[in-house]
Amino acid sequence: MQESWRDEVSLLPEELKEILDITAKHNRWRKYETINLIASENTMSPLATSAYMSDMMHRYAEGKPFKRYYQGTRYVDEIEVRVMKLMGELLRADYVDPRPISGTTANASVFRVLGKCGSKAVIAPVQAGAHVSHTKFGTLGALCIEHIEMPYDPDQMNIDVDHAVKLIEEVKPSFVVLGASVYLFPHPVREIADAAHSVNAKLVYDAAHVLGLITGKRWRNPLDHGADLLTASTHKTFPGPQGGIIATRDGQLYKPISRAVFPYFVSNHHLHRLPALAVTAVEMKHFGEAYADQIVRNARALAEALAAEGFKVLGEHLGYTRSHQVVLDVRKQGGGAKAAQLLEEANIIVNKNLLPYDPPDAIKDPSGLRLGVQEMTRYGMKEDNMKDIARFMRRVLIDGEDPRKIAEEVKAYRREYTKVHYCFDVNTLEDGKLYLLY
Repeated sequence: MQESWRDEVSLLPEELKEILDITAKHNRWRKYETINLIASENTMSPLATSAYMSDMMHRYAEGKPFKRYYQGTRYVDEIEVRVMKLMGELLRADYVDPRPISGTTANASVFRVLGKCGSKAVIAPVQAGAHVSHTKFGTLGALCIEHIEMPYDPDQMNIDVDHAVKLIEEVKPSFVVLGASVYLFPHPVREIADAAHSVNAKLVYDAAHVLGLITGKRWRNPLDHGADLLTASTHKTFPGPQGGIIATRDGQLYKPISRAVFPYFVSNHHLHRLPALAVTAVEMKHFGEAYADQIVRNARALAEALAAEGFKVLGEHLGYTRSHQVVLDVRKQGGGAKAAQLLEEANIIVNKNLLPYDPPDAIKDPSGLRLGVQEMTRYGMKEDNMKDIARFMRRVLIDGEDPRKIAEEVKAYRREYTKVHYCFDVNTLEDGKLYLLY
């Protein structure tokens, strides 16, 4: 049997073997040999991955459940309704649209309805963490909505509430956006919501990075504090498939936004996401609080360990972080681009990032690194592991050791952390219950 398989593989076209080999190398490297600290990534559970690999990936379902423009969607409709219900329960939201295929698509659908060409939106500065989709460089610009930057307090690493309120009252924007990509501390939702509502503006909260912390009850739910709409991606601290959602408690607001998702920004919405998202939502109902708690513990532990190893970690006077992220100033280590490249050579995956005091044109070589602990937490790492990671990073960036040598040590270290935690163990399921892969 084994020799027969080898014979069949040997008959494949060379270009196909190369494609399969590259894919296998990627899977082995990223899943089993690296410490991944990208703040916008995660890994699904084995059960969610199995649900993801369903026949739904081949199918189309334009429209809404039970109101489709295609036939053959009876089970897609059932799954989509379940997703809406489950995510609504986790977020205490009455209305959820899971059809956006990314957080950016979710933002675009919301912005398209709340603003029009020539209207104004108040957002945080890019250097202070705003996602590109919030800005004139991304979705706002594409929709020709004016981008007005919200005052920021670099000492508190947060929105300058008093000046932001005054700006909102003066500008009278169509909407205000909170939430960010570089995001250590909760934004002042209640204060900004009150200011926005006083001028008949809506508050949009982009929870892409902290959705798992919100559903795990370790980050305040913006819908409880006055946000009109929550947008998010479903694959960062929330460990589901790549995609987006929109959630709200306002039915009158939900209707036009839901109509904007399709047909403005989404046709078919990548249906195989839905079973995987439903599985992840159920797992977060059961394990989300423990997972979110450990994420927050690990982020704080990593920040403290990196500071102890000699790195400049932002936010020391504020306790470093309350999210999954840690931010470093690595100018002394050659800047963000060089540091990120050296760490990748050592099998530690991070991303360079602008810091609040960087000029916008420093994007190619900013001062900082952004780290996220959610995926390594998912693989079972805890506070002591964060100390080990900090030591690896010090040896590469401060001591100047050969990153290729460190890469071999990281590879050996990672072998102990390959099982996904905070999810149902598929090995405990009854026989015959898990045959979604085909």
